[in-house]
Amino acid sequence: MKRYVVTGGAGFIGSALVRILLEDGSVAVIDNLLTGHERNLAEVRGKVELHRADIRDRAAIAPLIRGADVVFHMAAIPSVPRSIDEPVPSHEVNIDGTFNVFQAAAEGGVRRVVYAASSSAYGDSETLPKVETMLPRPKSPYAAQKLVGEYYASVFHSCFGLETVSLRFFNVYGPRQDPSSPYSGVLSLFMKSLLCRRPPTIFGDGEQSRDFTYVEDVAQLCLKAAHAPGVAGKMYNAGNGGRYTLNFIWSLLQKTEGVEIPARYGPPRPGDVRHSMADTAAAVAELGHAPRFTIEEGLKRTLEWYRREA
Repeated sequence: MKRYVVTGGAGFIGSALVRILLEDGSVAVIDNLLTGHERNLAEVRGKVELHRADIRDRAAIAPLIRGADVVFHMAAIPSVPRSIDEPVPSHEVNIDGTFNVFQAAAEGGVRRVVYAASSSAYGDSETLPKVETMLPRPKSPYAAQKLVGEYYASVFHSCFGLETVSLRFFNVYGPRQDPSSPYSGVLSLFMKSLLCRRPPTIFGDGEQSRDFTYVEDVAQLCLKAAHAPGVAGKMYNAGNGGRYTLNFIWSLLQKTEGVEIPARYGPPRPGDVRHSMADTAAAVAELGHAPRFTIEEGLKRTLEWYRREA
C-alpha cells in the first residue's frame, strides 16, 4: 500500500486532498493547526494519522516524512495581506518550513514531493493567460516566498535527486474554506455574507478577475502530479483556465439565492494583482489535468456546504 504524507492536511486544500488519497493508500497528516482545523478531517479522522507538528521544526517532521512514497507539501500561511502585516512568521513557515520539508524528504528516501506553489508569483503582468514560461514578478512577501519554494523544489531535484513537481494554484475555493479571518479567501467571505444577508466588502472596484478553481479539481491534479512520468523538477499551472470578476461572482451568488445585497467597496489592498488566468495546456498534456466543475456547479456545491454548516 502506498504511504502518503500531507503537510497542512487539516487545512482547506489539504483536507480535500486527504479524502482523495485515502482511496489510494494510507495517509499521515502533519499540521500545527495554526490555520488548519481538526474538524476538517472529522468524518475521516479514524482513517488518518494526524501528527500535530510544525514544519519549522525539522527534527519533529523528519521521522514522519521518512519512507513516504509521496509528500504533498500544502502547509503554508496562505495570505498576501497577512504576509505584509506579519512578514516574519510568513517567511519562517513558507520558506524555512518548505526547506525543511524538502530536506527531510531528500534524506528520508521519499520518491516525490508535490509542492503547492502560487499563481501570485506571476504578479501583474498584463499578459493573459499566464503561461509557465513567463518571467515571475512577485508583488508581495507571500508571492516571493512561494516562488522561492519553487526554486528549492527545482534545486532539490537537480542537486539531490529528489523528484519534485510544483503546482501554481489559482484562487482555489470550495467546502471547508474558513471564512472567520480577515485574511480568508474572498469566496468564503462571499458565502458567509450571502447566508447572513450582509453586504460583503470588495477591495477595489470589483473588476479584478481571477481563475477560480474548485478544490476537488485541484486535489485530483495533485494526485496526478504525484504519479505522472517524466515531469520531475517541473512547474505547472493548477488553474481552471477561466476568468471571472468579483462583481460577476457576487452577482451570480445573489441570483442563486434570489436576493439583492449590493456590495460595499473599499480601497484596493497592497500586493493584490489585477487579473489572473491560467494557461492549462501543459498541465493537461503532461499531467492529465481535466477539471470537472464549472464555476456555477462549484459555487452551488460550496454554498450548499456552507448552508449545512451554518
